Amino acid sequence: MFVGMCVSPRAETYPTPMRGPTEGSWVRLRGLRRDDVIGKVCLTRDTLATHPKGFSGWAHLTEVDPDEEVQGEIHLRLEVVPGTRACRLRCSVLEARDLAPKDRNGASDPFVRVRYNGRTQETSIVKKSRYPRWNETFEFELEEGAAEALCVEAWDWDLVSRNDFLGKVVFNVQRLRAAQQEEGWFRLQPDQSKSQREEGNLGSLQLEVRLRDEMVLPSGCYQPLVQLLCREVKLGTQSPGQLILLIEETTSTECRQDVATTLLKLFLGQGLAKDFLDLLFQLELGRTSEANTLFRSNSLASKSMESFLKVAGMRYLHGVLGPIIDRVFEEKKYVELDPSKVEVKDVGCSGLHRPHTEAEVLEQSAQTLSAHLGALLSSLSRSVRACPAVVRATFRQLFRRVRERFPSAQDENVPFIAVTSFLCLRFISPAIMAPKLFHLRERHADARTSRTLLLLAKAVQNVGNMDTPASRAKEAWMEPLQPTVRQGVAQLKDFITKLVDIQEKEELDLQRALSLQAPPVKEGPLFIHRTKGKGPLMSSSFKKLHFFLTTEALSFAKTPSSKKSTLIKLAHIRAAEKVEEKSFGSSHVMQVIYTDDAGRSQTAYLQCKCVNELNQWLSALRKVSINNTGLLGSYHPGVFRGDKWSCCHQRDKTDLGCDKTRSRVTLQEWNDPLDHDLEAQLIYRHLLGVEATLREKHRQLSAGPEAGPVLMGPGGAPEDPVAQLLQVLQDLQEAHRSSPAGSPPSEPSRVLELQT
Repeated sequence: MFVGMCVSPRAETYPTPMRGPTEGSWVRLRGLRRDDVIGKVCLTRDTLATHPKGFSGWAHLTEVDPDEEVQGEIHLRLEVVPGTRACRLRCSVLEARDLAPKDRNGASDPFVRVRYNGRTQETSIVKKSRYPRWNETFEFELEEGAAEALCVEAWDWDLVSRNDFLGKVVFNVQRLRAAQQEEGWFRLQPDQSKSQREEGNLGSLQLEVRLRDEMVLPSGCYQPLVQLLCREVKLGTQSPGQLILLIEETTSTECRQDVATTLLKLFLGQGLAKDFLDLLFQLELGRTSEANTLFRSNSLASKSMESFLKVAGMRYLHGVLGPIIDRVFEEKKYVELDPSKVEVKDVGCSGLHRPHTEAEVLEQSAQTLSAHLGALLSSLSRSVRACPAVVRATFRQLFRRVRERFPSAQDENVPFIAVTSFLCLRFISPAIMAPKLFHLRERHADARTSRTLLLLAKAVQNVGNMDTPASRAKEAWMEPLQPTVRQGVAQLKDFITKLVDIQEKEELDLQRALSLQAPPVKEGPLFIHRTKGKGPLMSSSFKKLHFFLTTEALSFAKTPSSKKSTLIKLAHIRAAEKVEEKSFGSSHVMQVIYTDDAGRSQTAYLQCKCVNELNQWLSALRKVSINNTGLLGSYHPGVFRGDKWSCCHQRDKTDLGCDKTRSRVTLQEWNDPLDHDLEAQLIYRHLLGVEATLREKHRQLSAGPEAGPVLMGPGGAPEDPVAQLLQVLQDLQEAHRSSPAGSPPSEPSRVLELQT
C-alpha cells in the first residue's frame, strides 16, 4: 500500500505560483496491474488555514467519486449583447487545459455542453487531447428576471460506455447582465449535486500538514531588521541590548526549531553563521554549571547547530555515511544483540538444515555491527579535509569556548563531548536511524534493516559519549561491541583534534577554493530522448546517462566518473515542465526548454524512474533558473510529431503553448538556495507574534535599577536595540498594510508552502 498526495493549486485565488496547497490524498493498493483506489482524505486550503500551527491527527478516508475528481481550467468569453426582441447571452468556448485523462491512452476526447434555461448546446469533440481548442460560440435568449444559471460542463466522449464528467463552471446570469462581458480562465469544479455520502469503514490516515502563506516584501523593506540583527551578532556578548538572548527567551519550545532554522539561514546568507553560533555557545555556557548537562536541552543553541549541520554539512554527511548505509541495506542481515529479542526462526540456516543457536546469532550480530562501526569511524577519520571549512571553524569555536569554561584536568573530555553531542548525537546518529529523512535512501528501511540501523546508531552514541560508565550501564547487552567502541573513542578524539585545527587563513583559502567551483545541485541517472532517421522511418528511444546539475549548467556523462559534457547552460533554460503520459507512454518524462548558442529554441526530453525523482529534478531545475531572463509563461506538454502538437493538435510548431508553466512550483529540500527576503519575513512574522512580550521585557529593562535615559541617535531614532527592534517591527507592519496588490517591479511576492 502507498499514499499519493495530489496537489492542485487554485490559480484564481493566488495569481503567484505556489509551493503547493493540497486538495486531497489518495490511498491505493498496489497490485500486479493498475493501482486500486481505496479512498481519499480531502484537506482544503481553508481547512489548513484554520490550523496555523499545522493539522495533526487521524482523518477518515472517504469514497472516491469520479464526478468529484476533476482538474484543469477552461477559457471562456461571456457577453450580453442586444437582440431583436430581448438581450442575448453569448458564450464563446475557446479552449481548455490540463483536463483529467479518462482514456487508457492517457488523454481524453473532450467536448463542452452549455446549458441555460432548459436549452443545451454542445461543441464538437476533440479526439485524444487534454488541451483542446474549440473557438465555438453559442447564444441564448435572456428573459427578464430569469434566475436560471448558465452551466458550462466539460465531458469526455466515449463510443461504448457512458461519457465521463470532466468538470463544470456555473455563472450567475444576473451578475453577467450587470457586467455585460467577462473573459478568463476558470477552474473546473466537481459535481457536488449528489447527496453527501456517509463516511464508511474505509479506514483512516494519520497526517501532519502545515500550510504557510507569506507575503514577501521587496528586499529594501527588510534591510533595517537584517542590519539590526547582524549588528547584534557582530557585537556578541558586548551588545547592550542582547537581542538574540531576548529572542530566545520569548520563543516557545514548540516553535524553537523553526526560529532557529530561520535565524541560521538568515545569518548564513550574511556570512555570519559562525559568529551567530559562537554567540549562542557563549550564552549557553554562561548559564551552565554542570559539564554533563551542556547542550543537552533543546535550547536555541542546540536547535541552531542542528540546522546548521543539515544546511552546511549534508553533502559531507552523504560522503561519510552514504556507503555504510548502502551496505546495511544491501546485506539485509538479521542483527540482534539483546538476548530477550533474539528470534532464531528469523535467521535462516548457517549450514545444511542446521539452524543458528542464540549464541551464534549474538556473536555474528556483534561481528556485523563491529564491522559497520569500524567502517564508519574509519570513513570519518579520513574526512577531515572533506569537511566544509565553515563547519570546521564553527567546531573550533565550540571546542575553544568549552575548554575555556571547563579548564580543569577532570573535564579534559568535555570539549570533545561538546563536539560529538552535535556531530554524533544530533547529526550522524539520527541520519543512521532515519536515512530517508536525510536523503541517504529513497525509501524507509524494513523492520529488519531498521533494527540494524538502530543498534548501529546506539553504538555511535556510545562512542560519541566517550564510552562513559553511564552509557555502558544503560544497556549492558551492548558489551560485545566494547572493544570496537573503545578503539573508536581514540579514533574520534584524534579526528576532532585534527578537525578543529584550522587557522583563519586556511579557512579563507578553503572557502575561496570552494567559491571557484560550481557546487552540484543534483545528480543521478536519467534517460535522454534520442530521435533517429527522418520522415516516416523516424524512430525514437531513450538512452541512459548520468546527469549533473550545477549552478552553471546541466551536464551528462556515461558514468558518474566519466568526463562530463555540457548539455544546457543554466542561463539558457526557459522552462522545465512535465510531459503528458501519452507522448512517450510514460508519466515520468520531463522537458527542458532552452535556447542554443545561436538563439534557437530547443527541447530536451528526459525520463526519470519514478514520480518522486521527476518532481525532484523539476524542482531543482526551476530553482536554479528562477532568475533567468526570458522564462516562458506557457508551453506544450506534448511533443510535435508529424505535422502537429500531440497535446492541442495545433499545426504551428512555434505556437506559444497550450498550458501555463509552473516555474515557481517547487519542493522544499535541504540543498535549497538561501532566500534572504523570505527568511527575513519569517523572522519578522515570529517577532510580530511575540511583540507584546518584547514590549513588556523592554519595559522591565527600562524600569530596572541600571536603566538610564533613552538615548536618541541621528534622525531621532532610539539607540536602545530593543526599542529599535520594536520600531522596525512597526515599520514593517505598516509596509505590509500599504503594500499594493500588484505594482511592478517592486511588487511583493507571495510564497505558499505546504509541509507534510
